[in-house]
Amino acid sequence: MTTMTIGALAQMGGVGVETVRYYQRRGLLRTPDGGGAVRRYGAGDASRLRFIRQAQTAGFTLSQIGELLMLDAGSDRATVREMARGRIAELERQIAELEGAKVALMRLADDCARGRDGPCPIITAFETDAAIRG
Repeated sequence: MTTMTIGALAQMGGVGVETVRYYQRRGLLRTPDGGGAVRRYGAGDASRLRFIRQAQTAGFTLSQIGELLMLDAGSDRATVREMARGRIAELERQIAELEGAKVALMRLADDCARGRDGPCPIITAFETDAAIRG
């Protein structure tokens, strides 16, 4: 069985060593027994780290990832599906918010381009906290 150090595991997962340790403290990754001066990690640890990173990329929180890790892949499909649908709903909300911000910023940029006198509408809107609210 091929083993690796925490540094190699972190590099393989595209994270820092402190991130691996943080995941361990959160209970997402195991902390290997200290059988020697250097703790060793295996393919299962690398696979789990990849799972965590992919789930984060999909926008799941670490708490949600912990729930996903505890579910059985074969028998808990309904629970996982509901978690995914909840995440999709949150993404749709964020997309709508970003679209609104885009429209508001485009309007402000157009207003800025039309005028040459007085304060910049973009700066003014940011100062009044009304810029991205549409």
